[in-house]
Amino acid sequence: MVVKVYIASSSGSTSIKKQQQDVMGFLSANKIGFEECDIAADEDNRKWMRENVPDESRPATGHPLPPQIFNDSKYCGNYEAFFDAREDNAVYAFLGLTAPPGSKEAEALAKKSQQ
Repeated sequence: MVVKVYIASSSGSTSIKKQQQDVMGFLSANKIGFEECDIAADEDNRKWMRENVPDESRPATGHPLPPQIFNDSKYCGNYEAFFDAREDNAVYAFLGLTAPPGSKEAEALAKKSQQ
């Protein structure tokens, strides 16, 4: 399984740039392997991302904006969903990955299973 982060390398939006950096910085810092898929430089990436974001996760108007996160072809979510998962110490679950032993998320899961 490969986490894929769909980004736009040439976005004019500072908000989108910050969100993309935030996601990729977090994944790198936590040694979570990921593939960066640039929708600005590769039309196939743009088409694939737009076709595979589920209807319920699409904006009311326009196209889904980066960053969009997938685990292989399974949609995980956008920046807001990632941010919420990070705040809840549930990033590994959000990404469809097993939390490594000793991580905050693994400890939280262990506590829940003991209750």
